[in-house]
Amino acid sequence: MSEELTTGPKESPRAPRAAPREVWKKGGRLLSVLLAVNVLLLASTLISGGAFNKVAVYDTDVFALLTAMMLAAGLWILFYLFRTVRCPDAVPYRDAHAGPIWLRGGLVLFGICTLVMDVFKTGYYSSFFECQSAIKILHPLIQAVFVIVQTYFLWVSAKDCIHVHLDLTRCGLMFTLTTNLAIWMAAVVDESVHQTHSYSISHSNTSYTRLAPDVERASSPVPGDPCPCNTAICQIFQQGYFYLYPFNIEYSLFASTMLYVMWKNVGRLLGSPHSHGHARSQISLFRETYFAGPVLGLMLLVVGLAVFIIYEVQVSGEGGSMQQALVTYYIFNIVCLGLMTLVSLSGSIIYRFDRRAMDHHKNPTRTLDVALLMGAALGQYAISYYSIVAVVVGTPRDLLAGLNLAHALLMIAQHTFQNVFIIESLHRGPPGDEPHESPPKEPCQGLTFANLDALHTLPACPPTPRLVGTSPAGPQEAVTVILAPRGHWRRRCLKDISLFLLLCNVILWIMPAFGARPHFSNTVEVDFYGYSLWAAIVNICLPFGIFYRMHAVSSLLETYVLS
Repeated sequence: MSEELTTGPKESPRAPRAAPREVWKKGGRLLSVLLAVNVLLLASTLISGGAFNKVAVYDTDVFALLTAMMLAAGLWILFYLFRTVRCPDAVPYRDAHAGPIWLRGGLVLFGICTLVMDVFKTGYYSSFFECQSAIKILHPLIQAVFVIVQTYFLWVSAKDCIHVHLDLTRCGLMFTLTTNLAIWMAAVVDESVHQTHSYSISHSNTSYTRLAPDVERASSPVPGDPCPCNTAICQIFQQGYFYLYPFNIEYSLFASTMLYVMWKNVGRLLGSPHSHGHARSQISLFRETYFAGPVLGLMLLVVGLAVFIIYEVQVSGEGGSMQQALVTYYIFNIVCLGLMTLVSLSGSIIYRFDRRAMDHHKNPTRTLDVALLMGAALGQYAISYYSIVAVVVGTPRDLLAGLNLAHALLMIAQHTFQNVFIIESLHRGPPGDEPHESPPKEPCQGLTFANLDALHTLPACPPTPRLVGTSPAGPQEAVTVILAPRGHWRRRCLKDISLFLLLCNVILWIMPAFGARPHFSNTVEVDFYGYSLWAAIVNICLPFGIFYRMHAVSSLLETYVLS
């Protein structure tokens, strides 16, 4: 008795021990950011320098750096999986917002396509391995292993709020994030150089890029070339991995966003072991919609694929066929962007009548989504404004110039209104957060009855209730559930809008990601700015525009679920 009075009640052994508060969180973050900045600057210097023949940096140097970075990042991931998370109370909290299933699913999909690209790269460089550096064959193999390890790591650990080895974990996450950004930059530079060289060949210009021998080797073998790619399988490998670059680019960006959220969650203290968040919703596609959005979106997706194929076939022609391809391409994009602008504006107007409360809780995932949407849109803004100046000030006043101007203006409007709609959607509370100012109109909604005769005593209940099953007490007793209405008209409209915008962003991602470059086929900007300046503008800004489309798809999917 005396022992109980002096010692007090014993704590339950199952209760989670409170994580100690970190003394100086900003210092650990600053250290990891400085590490990432220095590594990223080194990688960007080598990658940009290795793309040009006039700089004495070779592509083998770039491959060696990327391979070393992937090996180091992979070793840290293994250390995290087999040592860090096994420490006592290593992960006391998990962030419910981080790593949603559609983001992890997209990561797996793009990771599989990246593995196929690595197989194609390995086959291509192995076709003439006797005159290639070993690092060119080793690099795609190491990248394949890195993709597998990182994908598993992000799948199982994306929600972790780690509370051990804080500084080491922050530095490891930032270094892995920097590795993905370096891979993204290398892929963007490689693809841009490929596009630039293709344009140079079609216009009989000289290419000053390091990748020119590889492209020439695949397209027109030179007599006496010690490394000819004159077999069909070699050319398939070479063309195949260039077409798979968009998936590698998106994989690196998806992984970078998930790693950033994990970095923000290191040492994070939540109110309870189960963090607050929206109630988990099941994704049921096309349910509780009017079907207008999905049907119209699918129609534009199919028409867009046909327009893209026609554009790719005709744009390589001369004279009238190229003109016709550009007109068709611009008309489709103008119609698509115009509809997206009106639909986004309609969604914002509908939100004016939405009574759901705004979610002001701290959410690193949502903060990152908003920042990426606003930042990535700047790339397309820049291209559009350069095009507007070239068309307005330049001399051409034909149909193509008018379509180009309308396309640029609608691109700016569509990005603006779509961002407003998505950002407001992400800050809205889940369904059911409406303030209860008035009692429900039908008091029987949501009630369950085992006796049908009891319904007749409640005059407000409908005369024909819905039978949903049998009672476990006996097979003869039916269980009756009075269900609430399926959904309000606002909710259905918002779901239609989200699915329509999602499908439109998919087709607007496919076109530039797989090689549509009207910026060069339409010579208005090339003649106005000069090829070198215009190529630099497009090659720098367009990757951000491509990333914007895919990131908008993931954000709109979340908007659809939360509507």
